[in-house]
Amino acid sequence: LASRPSSLVPRPSPLAVQLPCRARRLLLLAGNPNFPGLMTPLLDRDRLTALLEAARGLRVAIVGDAMLDVYLHGEVDRISPEAPVPVVRVRERRMALGGAANVAQNVAALGGRAALVATVGRDPAGEQLNAMLRSLGADPGTLVTIARPTTTKTRVLAPVQQVVRFDEEDDQNLSDEECAAVLQSLERAIAASDALVLEDYNKGLLVPSIIERAVELARARGIPIVVDPKFHNFFSYAGATIFKPNRRELEAALGASVNLDATDTLPGVLERLRVEHLLLTLGERGMVLVPRHGEMLRIETTAREVFDVVGAGDTVTAYLATMLAAGATVTEAAVVANYAAGVEVGKVGAATVSADEVVAAWDASA
Repeated sequence: LASRPSSLVPRPSPLAVQLPCRARRLLLLAGNPNFPGLMTPLLDRDRLTALLEAARGLRVAIVGDAMLDVYLHGEVDRISPEAPVPVVRVRERRMALGGAANVAQNVAALGGRAALVATVGRDPAGEQLNAMLRSLGADPGTLVTIARPTTTKTRVLAPVQQVVRFDEEDDQNLSDEECAAVLQSLERAIAASDALVLEDYNKGLLVPSIIERAVELARARGIPIVVDPKFHNFFSYAGATIFKPNRRELEAALGASVNLDATDTLPGVLERLRVEHLLLTLGERGMVLVPRHGEMLRIETTAREVFDVVGAGDTVTAYLATMLAAGATVTEAAVVANYAAGVEVGKVGAATVSADEVVAAWDASA
């Protein structure tokens, strides 16, 4: 990202140790082998706030599966006489952006500008999703309307416990005609963007031709590429800056369990993926960052309580892309994203995390 150099504070070396302080703050060795006891913070507060401020106004192109999340909140006071299931008396209906659209709203919450390249149907859910994106200031011209229903996930909660979820979707791969329309949209979006996100929920949009063209355009422009994959086309993202699966997704793609204690396992996966960095998310165990060159870095979770993990991965993806666009190193971007995830899991459903909340989380861990 030579066009956006960052010299706000000196960048630390990528060799980490962990100290047993209250927040288990990660510190890095200063990089001088003659002074093994000399340490500098991985990310101090000034650097954090400077990166968050630099992110304001940056444009992120997000290509992937958008969906509408519907939450029905109610109460249960009896079992149905028709079947042994609870009867939920719905008191509130709430709608939220999900999938790639949730990445877009997290970019907006950071002060960035999102260009969401996704498909919606000619239906009320598509109209609702479009209106919600417009309210965020996202680019309305990059959505592609196609002849299939807008992906909708409806969750029934009583009062906060999820009772059931039902999905309305068509997850077949896009037709050639639909792919052509998406390609036109992503070319316009990437041409004006500072970072690219590829957000796959296996709903049929991220087929090989779209993936390859998006990566090609982003690399030609010299902008970072962050991938949040699912099972299909898992090994099709060669050239990405950060490839961010969770452990279940990685093991499903490999067809084998992953031993995190075997030092050669993850670098071998990185070579097979042909990406620059692998960021493996581990839920309550935090993350593992594996660079093509250098040492693996374990980043412990900063979450104080986990209320709902829905949307946490989207928050991480949004922060990774926006921080890289702002000039962060990959390590710094991962650490900031980890703080954001720690905030998000304390909220109900897919939620946004603001820059102020990330700074507050950093302060709370000091």
